[in-house]
Amino acid sequence: MTDPFHHLTAAEALAALDARPEGLTQAEARRRLERHGPNRLPEVRRRGRLRRLLAQFDNVLIHVLLAAAVVTGALQHWVDTGVILAVVLANAVIGFLQEGKAEAAMAAIRVMLAPRAAVLRDGQRVSVPGDEVVPGDVVLIEAGDRVPADLRLLQAHGLAADESMLTGESVPAGKSARPAPRAAALGDRQSMLWSGTLVTQGSARGVVAATGTATEIGRIGGLLAQVEDLTTPLVAQMDRFSRALSVAILGASALLLAWAAIFGEHDFAALFMLVVGVAVAAIPEGLPAVMTITLAIGVQAMARRRAIVRRLPAIEAIGSVGVICTDKTGTLTRNEMVVTEVETPEGRFHVAGEGYAPEGRITPDGDLARLARAAALCNDASLVRQGDGWRAEGDPMEAALLAFAGKTGERAAARRLDAIPFDSRHRYMAVLVEAGEGPLALVKGAPERVLRMCAGLDREAWHGRAEALAGQGLRVLALAERPQTGARLSAGELDADLHFLGLLGLIDPPRPEAIAAVAECRAAGIEVKMITGDHAGTARAIAGAIGLAQAGRVLTGAELDRLDDAGLAEAVATVDVFARTSPEHKLRLVRALQAGGRSVAMTGDGVNDAPALKRADVGIAMGQKGSQAAKEAADLVLADDNFATIAAAVREGRTVQDNLRKVISFELPTNAGEAATVVLALLLGLALPITAIQILWVNLITGITLGLALAFEPTEPGTMARPPRPRDAPLLSGGLVWHVVLVSALFSTAVFGVFALAIGRGYPTPMAQTLAMNTLVVLEIFHLFFIRNLHGTSLRPGMVRGTPVVWAVVLVVAVAQCAVTYLPALQPLLGTRSIPLADGAMVVALGGALLLVLEGEKQLRLRLGRKTS
Repeated sequence: MTDPFHHLTAAEALAALDARPEGLTQAEARRRLERHGPNRLPEVRRRGRLRRLLAQFDNVLIHVLLAAAVVTGALQHWVDTGVILAVVLANAVIGFLQEGKAEAAMAAIRVMLAPRAAVLRDGQRVSVPGDEVVPGDVVLIEAGDRVPADLRLLQAHGLAADESMLTGESVPAGKSARPAPRAAALGDRQSMLWSGTLVTQGSARGVVAATGTATEIGRIGGLLAQVEDLTTPLVAQMDRFSRALSVAILGASALLLAWAAIFGEHDFAALFMLVVGVAVAAIPEGLPAVMTITLAIGVQAMARRRAIVRRLPAIEAIGSVGVICTDKTGTLTRNEMVVTEVETPEGRFHVAGEGYAPEGRITPDGDLARLARAAALCNDASLVRQGDGWRAEGDPMEAALLAFAGKTGERAAARRLDAIPFDSRHRYMAVLVEAGEGPLALVKGAPERVLRMCAGLDREAWHGRAEALAGQGLRVLALAERPQTGARLSAGELDADLHFLGLLGLIDPPRPEAIAAVAECRAAGIEVKMITGDHAGTARAIAGAIGLAQAGRVLTGAELDRLDDAGLAEAVATVDVFARTSPEHKLRLVRALQAGGRSVAMTGDGVNDAPALKRADVGIAMGQKGSQAAKEAADLVLADDNFATIAAAVREGRTVQDNLRKVISFELPTNAGEAATVVLALLLGLALPITAIQILWVNLITGITLGLALAFEPTEPGTMARPPRPRDAPLLSGGLVWHVVLVSALFSTAVFGVFALAIGRGYPTPMAQTLAMNTLVVLEIFHLFFIRNLHGTSLRPGMVRGTPVVWAVVLVVAVAQCAVTYLPALQPLLGTRSIPLADGAMVVALGGALLLVLEGEKQLRLRLGRKTS
């Protein structure tokens, strides 16, 4: 991924690009534009709206449901037909509206290219559209400019650029025209300016090394286009389950029809209609709708927690994550530099306080007035009060120095007479101010440079102190002063005899709430790994501060490049901190974690994070400071840029996941129980305890309504104390299969028992079938109360009391069932009869008995599970 120019001299770069210092001619620029193409990223071809809509129906379960709708329509079961078609259309519309995320991410990267650029053409400065810049153009750059293409610097004067979107570094990177080492990481290539980055200070000119897709940002766009969206575990499992269930139901229905036709005594036409009714009852057509509603309720819950969901399935996926790969800058940290340590000849001081607020205690007490004066006056930044906080204008490090000066009580103000701007060649900034004692030169810069300019101190000892601060992950500045004669500054005069004032250690501190969130995630069995483009020392310091498990060991991008896939798989299992990483490294790390069977969430805010965000099981972007490309590539956007919101989102995701499991655990056994009552009667040659139209009615009235109540269930106790659901955990676990078999058997036994009891009492067959149908509905209601708690007892007062939604749907089902049972106008529709009150009480008692049996079985199973674990 190394570009071929950063290690060349300026003259060598010009020669390699066949360019000249005075720029290209207009004619040559036109030829190169034809050869290389416009300086923009290619448009992604999109599918037409009709094709996108039709693609939503390409699902096996949808095909079966459509076929069922056709058959039920032919049988004139119009209500069932309408319900099935409504479910199919709702799913199609939702999928249609969620299309196009990758194209939006590409568009977001394209708009980051500069709209215009100042270039030299025929030796004259001209302004050209950004997409007409070509390789070999000489571009003029000033503070505030957006870089139009990848540039190899020819000249640089006090130049710095904000490259956080590519490197993740908190502070602007200093730039110079000197060649960088050939193996330098992206963030260390000081001779290059990257397309889309922002120049924060200084001026420069550079020759265009790459345009369009050949630029660093274009290469990331190419990575993004190549990354395929991963389907969430739930979606993938539902797709496999739909295929298997469809084949099983169709095959079983065909076998049932053949068996009954050969061995039964039913008319074939009536038998065919009965088998179709059983097949439709067996298909959980309400499941997709209830699952969609469950996810939609999760969207609202997460929005209240400041997490904006861009794709519905991501809600379930966030509940399954076992690893969170997080960026550092702006995610775990505040993205605000602050002075935390001070070393002076008088001793060491610790500085408290957050952000850019000039408030905080310095311990121990001491005289830091001269140091604070130098920090405040050798400075081009400013602090602006904004609401309840403070905002930096200018370089973040200089703003941090102003905040430090304010904490000392220093309110220095002096007229500036002259200045030497910071330049990467001399690595310091100097100002000449009118002080009370006369002109005073103030200098700040890299410790190794400023210490050489000072007299009367042990340089070796101070170098050691500076290295000790840097070893803590701090960025270190040295400050010095000297009385001056005259009103001008000369770099030569400042090279000796300065009076050393001290060292300042700065860091972008971790968010306090992020520390608690990391601890909560780890308690929930979720690993947290930091993947940053920043320096290893800084990454190690932040990792230790937030409490990462393996904070002491750091792997850099260069070390990752030397690892093969097996070595990388071992590294991701034992290392939690990765520094100086590129977009390829982040993408490779996410893939390695997924190859190990873990569900991965990736957080980030820069353009460099977009490919990994898209590849991850859940991509999480920062809403306030995140780039638009990151937001478009992500599944979730944090409105408050707060890592703590991720822990809240995981809790909500696990709640949604639990509720989805409850929906599936409710729908499958009840559908199987409905169908089993008729299937057994046909197989055994018995009288039908319930008619086809009655079973379709039960399927309609209970299929969506009762399952829908489970979508509103609150978070169960201990949700964040359980380990995450394994990525390869099957949708139909052994426990769920057993539950389906058990409930189907209990349903069939109860329905056949009530039917036989009614016949034995001399009730007419329609009366016995009405009792059997009501028994099926009551059993499903009590089954709903059982399934509301998967991990504890369902007989707690709170569980029996239920939620308002539970009682609302139970009331709807009860009223509807009473209406078809007792209203003379409705009885002919389903062939029902009014049942005596005592028989109705017996049916309700059977429901209570079902709840007790299921609860006893669950407690026994949970107790055995705890003993064997």
